[in-house]
Amino acid sequence: MTRFEYFPLSRVQEAHGVVVVIDVLRAFTTAAYAFDRGAEKILPVSTIAEAFNLKTQFPESLIMGEENGVKPEGFDFGNSPLDISKQNLKNRIIIQRTSAGTQGLTQTKNHRILIAASFVVAGATAEFLKSINPETVSFIITGQSMGRDGDEDRACAEYIERLYLGDEPIPEDFTARILTSTVGQSFMKKNLRYLAEADIEMSSLVNIFDFVMLVKSEARYRVLYPCWFQK
Repeated sequence: MTRFEYFPLSRVQEAHGVVVVIDVLRAFTTAAYAFDRGAEKILPVSTIAEAFNLKTQFPESLIMGEENGVKPEGFDFGNSPLDISKQNLKNRIIIQRTSAGTQGLTQTKNHRILIAASFVVAGATAEFLKSINPETVSFIITGQSMGRDGDEDRACAEYIERLYLGDEPIPEDFTARILTSTVGQSFMKKNLRYLAEADIEMSSLVNIFDFVMLVKSEARYRVLYPCWFQK
């Protein structure tokens, strides 16, 4: 029987087995929309400097992401699913740097398979996990960092686990926790000017894409790509 384990971002290197890195607000929601808009692959990095250095290897690539929630100078896009959903990214390579999500992807060391997830790909992620029947699934709750509770990411992980176990969970019972999380409460108090209402709404959509976001290693960097599979 599959064992499910949960880790905050600070304990990411303890994760093992199949590692699912969750970032609902907003890294892996934005990444999923980028794939929906035709992006070929996404290269996650830890720092702004790494993003610009990697772009020298891929001059035609685009950089998206944030630092402290805000688009860094020189980036092509911020960390907004709304903005990304309006772009034509067909066959483009995207470099992504965020404060939580890409940190989880780049710092994980002991994984057998590495996955990025959010609510918009939760169903496909659960189906993929069922197809490989892993001994252990380690969820990285990236939002549980920097003084935040990350409950929006925890909710997504719990939803995926319930789907995996064959339950029929009510999505709204889980997505409601986006607004009650630390980030959600700050948004409701209008303390996060960089976070648009549409970004919250788009991050709350469930199972709208039918691909799982897998990570593989190429040369000295990691690559995130969409994988459609037969159930």
